Amino acid sequence: MGQIRKVKVSTGIEWVEVPEAGVFMLCGCPPDSVKHLMKCGLIVPTERAGWSFETGPNVILLSDVILQNGSFTNMAEFPVLQMLYRQGTLIPNHPNNTGTKPMLVGAQDQIDAQMEYIYRGNYGLVSEEELIKGGTTSDEAKDMMRMKLRFAFGAIHHPSALLDHRVVKEDAVEIKNGVFVKRLSLNKFEVSYEDETVQVDLNLDADAHYVPSYPLNYHEIDRDSFSVIHSGDGDGWDVNRPTMSSVIMYQGKIYLVDAGPNVRVTLQALGIGISEVDGIFHTHSHDDHFAGLPAFIRSDRKINYYAAPYVRASVAKKLSALLSIDESRFEDFFNIHDLKVDEWNDIEGLEVRPRMSPHPVETAILQFRALGPEGYKTYGHYADIVSLQVLKDMINEDEKVPGVSQAFFDRVKGHYLEEMDVKKIDIGGGLIHGESDDFRDDPSGKIILSHTARPLTVDQREIGSGAPFGTSDVLIPSFQDNTRRYAYAYLRNYFPTVPTHALRTLMNSTLMTFNPETILFKEGEKVDNIYLLLTGAVEMIKTSSNLHALASAGSLVGEIAAIHQLPLMETYRATTFVRAMKIPATLYRNIVEKYQLFEDILRLMEGREFLQNTRVFGEALSYSTQNRIADEMTAHHLFAGDEYAPLKKEGLAIVKEGKARLYCGKRFIEEIGRGDIFAEDSVVGNRRSKHHIEIDDSFEFCTIPTTILQDIPIVQWKLIESFERRRHIAMS
Repeated sequence: MGQIRKVKVSTGIEWVEVPEAGVFMLCGCPPDSVKHLMKCGLIVPTERAGWSFETGPNVILLSDVILQNGSFTNMAEFPVLQMLYRQGTLIPNHPNNTGTKPMLVGAQDQIDAQMEYIYRGNYGLVSEEELIKGGTTSDEAKDMMRMKLRFAFGAIHHPSALLDHRVVKEDAVEIKNGVFVKRLSLNKFEVSYEDETVQVDLNLDADAHYVPSYPLNYHEIDRDSFSVIHSGDGDGWDVNRPTMSSVIMYQGKIYLVDAGPNVRVTLQALGIGISEVDGIFHTHSHDDHFAGLPAFIRSDRKINYYAAPYVRASVAKKLSALLSIDESRFEDFFNIHDLKVDEWNDIEGLEVRPRMSPHPVETAILQFRALGPEGYKTYGHYADIVSLQVLKDMINEDEKVPGVSQAFFDRVKGHYLEEMDVKKIDIGGGLIHGESDDFRDDPSGKIILSHTARPLTVDQREIGSGAPFGTSDVLIPSFQDNTRRYAYAYLRNYFPTVPTHALRTLMNSTLMTFNPETILFKEGEKVDNIYLLLTGAVEMIKTSSNLHALASAGSLVGEIAAIHQLPLMETYRATTFVRAMKIPATLYRNIVEKYQLFEDILRLMEGREFLQNTRVFGEALSYSTQNRIADEMTAHHLFAGDEYAPLKKEGLAIVKEGKARLYCGKRFIEEIGRGDIFAEDSVVGNRRSKHHIEIDDSFEFCTIPTTILQDIPIVQWKLIESFERRRHIAMS
């Protein structure tokens, strides 16, 4: 007995090992799962037969669904890289290269999705034709494929050549050496060996989220005219820091350079709500720069996405592979802006110039500039570059042989060493990352060394600086308060018919700063002031009805209680540093009365409050978006014994009162009640729903047109998540 060992690693991650059978299984592989294994001592450095390498998993048990609570559940790219290279299973003559392949275990569709996603993560675009479709010229495509093939040691291999797999269903399947796995129910599994069994549950609770391997302190950041906030300097293996990224502040707008794992937590620590981000600039598609994309979909509007065309094409293919959706759906979640390579692209005054950077996948370094009193100020973000010596060793003038030309090398070197006021560079080393020595004579004003898990050496500290999390480099200071500009924009959007002078009357109010975890209002309190949230985020809590929602910038906290002069029915608590405008309740009521706004506010209040209490519409939706949805809802009533099957044109259905049995075809799925949705398959698939419901008592629901939901990414994301979960139930 006692031959199976199970370890709770982190939220949504478990570890099961059977040493006698040689099975070491990572159960669940959300972003940064490798870092959690390192933190728990389940991956450790070791030596054998003169080789230094790491221990770790040799089997990965995948989640049945790709999304839970808005985050990717299966991101096996880095765990697979750890098995192949850091454990040495793919390295010639390595003691761990025994011919036994690492293994993926799970549902067939998730195994297929992971294989394609890892394929795209390893290589990006895989042919000259794909590169040309991705925006390169024919000559550029030839040069890039020669370079990519050199990184790939001459040939591109599908992961199926490197990984084994086992499809798990209800009947037990043998993994190896007498270890079996079977599915008990959705995301619940049983692992057995001889007469022992353990159960693995990969389901997340409704309010649970995957967590980083490191804690982050809260920071209150200034919103300068042009500045760089350092939001990460680590790499994909650094257990103590976020991966290399930056936040760019420009004239009150917020842009993020890359989206690494746990970016939601990173932004929260900086006092930035997801809905405040105006856009993301993307360098490439590796997971340590890509895994945070779902956080930007957790917004009530499409966020701008800026990248070189070939980077965008590579990212779209990887995301669509991961989600098993068509590439065109990338545009459902982001406003796509292709950047012209080697040219300055003007984005409302902030200019950006991408330049191609040699890497196994399509990558661009990004150079930013903005005009200030002293002329242009510049910032260079050089993520995932290659050492000049490695690139030099690739030089081969034979165009039929993998490699690069001397002209290619000279061009890249020239771009790397262009002078910037501030330049952040990748010094990760090895075959696909940069070296600090290449920048020893760089003329830039300040060089920041990044993208490494190792402490800086003495030599490196002579070349460049570090940048602790939350520190900033101010290139152009601001002499105005941008938060009042936010206030006007939010109020104008909320009250489109109110004259400007009346909005200015409301804006002549105090600005407040709330520390993280501060309670703004407690349930039962009388409301003397309303808070218009300008930055950060606030959670709304009502334990009596199990309500937990997030109010983002642009929300009015305490509005309804103030209008009715009644005690609050919820508690509001800051989750970040929060800036808010404190509007006296009496003044607010006077404006509402003077401009006869009561009827409109109260008409939408019921619908908005209902939406706030639902899982699909209760998070990150601004008041204006909630009002727009509430205004389009159509009520339906059914009575005992009725059945109902949605029509395609009716869109999404959401339960308002009563309970019903939900079926997909003839298969019973689940019982649904207040706040639950159905017919989401019609929105996701743009077709008539396969759902129908049966009821035993009176039942009320509302339908919401598909058209109004198409431009709300967080809703689309949650509908895909619900669709995937129910599809698996219907198929099982």
